[in-house]
Amino acid sequence: MKISIVLPTYNEAENLPKLVSALFMLPLDLTVLIVDDNSPDGTGQIAEDLASTHQGRVRVLHRAGKLGLRSAYIEGFHKAFEMGAEAVVQMDADFSHNPSVLEEMARRITDCDVVIGSRYTKGGSLDERWPLWRKFLSAFGNTYARTILHFPLHDVTTGFRMWRRDALSKMPLDRIRSNGYSFLVEMAYVAYLMELDIIEVPIHFEDRRFGKSKMSLKIQLEAAMRIWDVRWHYRDMRRKSRPHEIKM
Repeated sequence: MKISIVLPTYNEAENLPKLVSALFMLPLDLTVLIVDDNSPDGTGQIAEDLASTHQGRVRVLHRAGKLGLRSAYIEGFHKAFEMGAEAVVQMDADFSHNPSVLEEMARRITDCDVVIGSRYTKGGSLDERWPLWRKFLSAFGNTYARTILHFPLHDVTTGFRMWRRDALSKMPLDRIRSNGYSFLVEMAYVAYLMELDIIEVPIHFEDRRFGKSKMSLKIQLEAAMRIWDVRWHYRDMRRKSRPHEIKM
């Protein structure tokens, strides 16, 4: 199976070479698509160097500025389709998502439409180094979104996902409006309303190894307010959708 990994980047100069190396050590047919938002730390040039080293296996999309997670992923999805991907991966570039989990995701994707890397399903966990307030905020944000939207996915805010091409191509990407971390919630919610076959696999979420986290209280508060808009925006699909099981 041809798998394309879409990696949105902004100031990931320290992490990117190590991550690409780790990905290509996996026994999978992978290509990496780096979508860089004109990082001032030189990430874009590092991405070009990696593309030159790994000819055909690394591609780069350079963007004019910090345009947001939504557009980065949607541009990346369309490019992955052009590249012939049979499955498309969303993951962070900071090693918070362990690349080795992709082997299990690839095994499971043959039986479903999307595999979710979950911190909150049985067997999942958060970095032990996180302070209690951060763990609480993460768990609260996840529970809050699940409760407002009334859907049974254990981890609605995770950014680690593998989509089967035909499932992702059916998603109404032009209707997705969130342009931040709530984009991840909206994508998962729409997949559920479309009654896609979703499987959750447990992951250990690690704190980033290098660089500065882009998460802030302001971003989380904005995402919390956005959940209500997501619920209203898809009220037509919610009426038609039937409750169904999320598998593990």
